[in-house]
Amino acid sequence: MTRLPPRRLLALALASAATAAAPTVFAQAANPFAMPASPAPAVGAPDPQAFTVSDIRIDGLQRVPAGTVFTYLPVERGDRVDRVRVAEAIRALYGTGFFDDVRAGRQGDILVLTVVERPAINKLTLVGNKDIKTEDLLKGLADIGLAEGDTFNRMSLDKVVQELTRQYNNRGKYNVSIAPTVSQLDRNRVDITIDVKEGKAARIRHVNIVGNEKFDEEAIMDDWESREHNWLSWYRKDDQYSREKLSGDLEKLNNYYLDRGYVDFSIDSTQVEISPDKQDMFLVAGVSEGEQYTISSVELSGDTVLPKEDLEKRMVLREGQVFSRRLIDRTSESISLSLSNIGYAFARVNVIPQVDRETRTVGLTLNVLPGPRTTVRHIVFKGNTRSADEVLRRELRQFEGAWYSQAALDRSRVRLQNLGYFETVEVDKAPVPGSPDKVDVTFTVKETTSGSFVFGVGYSQLSGVNTSLQLSENNFLGTGNRVSVAFQRSYYQTAYNFSFLNPYFTDGGMSLGYNVRVSKFDFSNFNVAQYSADSLSAQALFGIPITEWDSVGAMLGIDSNNINPTEGVTPDEVVDYIKAIGTRAFHSWRTQLRWARDTRNDYFMPSVGALQRATLEATLPGSTAEYYKLEYEYGRYWRLSPGLIMRTGINIGYGDAYMDPITRDLCWTAPTPPTEENPNPPAPPAPSDPCTPSSPDYIETVTADGLPFFENFYAGGTSSSGRVRGYTDNTLGPRAVNAFGFSRAVGGALKTVGSIEMFFPRLFDSNAARISAFLDFGNVYKDIDAFDASELRASTGVALLWRSPMGPISISYAFPLRDQPGDQLERLQFSFGGQF
Repeated sequence: MTRLPPRRLLALALASAATAAAPTVFAQAANPFAMPASPAPAVGAPDPQAFTVSDIRIDGLQRVPAGTVFTYLPVERGDRVDRVRVAEAIRALYGTGFFDDVRAGRQGDILVLTVVERPAINKLTLVGNKDIKTEDLLKGLADIGLAEGDTFNRMSLDKVVQELTRQYNNRGKYNVSIAPTVSQLDRNRVDITIDVKEGKAARIRHVNIVGNEKFDEEAIMDDWESREHNWLSWYRKDDQYSREKLSGDLEKLNNYYLDRGYVDFSIDSTQVEISPDKQDMFLVAGVSEGEQYTISSVELSGDTVLPKEDLEKRMVLREGQVFSRRLIDRTSESISLSLSNIGYAFARVNVIPQVDRETRTVGLTLNVLPGPRTTVRHIVFKGNTRSADEVLRRELRQFEGAWYSQAALDRSRVRLQNLGYFETVEVDKAPVPGSPDKVDVTFTVKETTSGSFVFGVGYSQLSGVNTSLQLSENNFLGTGNRVSVAFQRSYYQTAYNFSFLNPYFTDGGMSLGYNVRVSKFDFSNFNVAQYSADSLSAQALFGIPITEWDSVGAMLGIDSNNINPTEGVTPDEVVDYIKAIGTRAFHSWRTQLRWARDTRNDYFMPSVGALQRATLEATLPGSTAEYYKLEYEYGRYWRLSPGLIMRTGINIGYGDAYMDPITRDLCWTAPTPPTEENPNPPAPPAPSDPCTPSSPDYIETVTADGLPFFENFYAGGTSSSGRVRGYTDNTLGPRAVNAFGFSRAVGGALKTVGSIEMFFPRLFDSNAARISAFLDFGNVYKDIDAFDASELRASTGVALLWRSPMGPISISYAFPLRDQPGDQLERLQFSFGGQF
């Protein structure tokens, strides 16, 4: 009930007393008859001041419509009222919460109600809150009854102060100060400002567990969120006291012992003490460990639906094992999941323990309650403001009208997440009212930016400053088609690119796309063999899914590469290859076949699963250079613990020519030395093929064999295809010396690189950043016969990857291992800005 001002409480008390036996009078403020007070009639006697209401008038209304007041008023025209009825009317109007004051009077047979409206909240401002977001606070204030446009109630403001103080105390901030200010405005309005001085959170100075003999505190508290002050507390904030965190940690303490068989474990006491200055907290938990129990028997009962032996195979509980609640939960979840995959959406397993304290054993009976078998009635999408329902629906593996399947829903969620259109994807099920055998499924997505118009400036140690302009849309007009137009300019290349892909060219999931690219490279600044190239390529792409995780694809394209070597600078083996081919213009029809298998659980930040790719690329007969390339990539993620994920990966590539070696003899004529009679003799003719001079000064034999130099593999640096951090980009493998004595990497036909990387996702409370520790290894060899495991290079270090709004930022610091004289080392490597 709404609290009334003291003067109104007195009036109502006196009015209510009219029905009592003892004589009394109305207080003047609440006297509905505006006449001198007189003794109340005896019980059962008629009230001499009662009258029949001919009309009702309400004075003092400003914002509240009169019709709204009459809706709440328990008196109407024609009613006969007395002091009791008038008091009820006053209470009813106070109960609306619209008024600060209500008075009743009488003019003849007209009942006059005079009200004073409560002011409206014009603006609500929060100042100084950092620990709790403003939008979260405003939502909570609205629930209490304090929001812009609402009627102002001083009691609600007092509740707000108490609630905010409680919330900050729960976060360990006991010095919080909350000062509300109410400013009166015209037209009966107010502005409310709530000034929050959060103060500092109390730090946990000491945590003590009393009574633990079987395990030490360090092991017990390994995954606690409440920790004593340590060197990482500035980042983790784990030394800040919070009531919610402590409650969770005590639950972890209980689970720790129950997972190790201590059925009689109990937390006997919990003490939380705070220092006088409210800055330091001291936590003490007293425990009784009890004895360790084992499992004496495990039985299945109830309606198992599936054969018992099938469900027993999914059980991880065995007779003779140490009792573990974690294993019990895993078994229950496994059985429930088995039934939910065949339509029993609400299947559950009740575990009935039978504890024998004499033998310290526990018998377990797992009672299966499958519930009704359910079908999916409707599948609804929420939050897809840009993406068409069809784009989402075609990724689903759960269908309307089909039996409910949790596995199909989980796979559908992963497929939606892997589209890259959504920041989060959540799935919920709800029973259909009145139909226990039907459920409705809702996918709630939070869309992220799928299209962009970007002008960017980036930098990397390899390419220097680069500028880019890109217009792209990965979800063009909400259809799921991908369109991109891009321009990129850096120290070593200028490139223009247009691409289009329809991932669902057919309803069966066949994809169709094409790319057109024009580029100019200057590899003299790319740590590789020095030459420049003008390239033009056009490609058509096809893809077909063959299983839920496997897909195959093909590419057919035409390439044109015009190679421009630099005399004396470009290595001889590059120049000789061009001479042997007989042209600097390489034209080819190129085809590619690829297979991929992706079982990762998340597209951006996977924690389990694997990604495999195998690619065969070859030029068709009749191309300037006839060759093929094979490449295989494998990466697997292993969740070692909630805070540690390991990735193991390897990338192997090999290429060779399938055409016969081309050998040419070039005739050279020595230049004529200058004389006094002929100081400027004519230059000798260019080398010819076949040899035309009858007696050339010397003959040069050149050969084109193996993989063309412009298709060689490279390794070293941060590039994903040849990553060996700690070594300068593209510098590992065979090298060549030019005429000036400078050594450059020329790549090779065999690439072997791999890595083992540990990710620490709990170091950042964000899906956009992660830290890892890595071990990279690999090298490039001239051909398969040149492979030598002793030549593998390796490095170890740490890396930070952040998907910032301006593009990906990658920083790594590596310590090269197994490096050899002549290797180009680069321990700190970084890049930022998008690459298209």
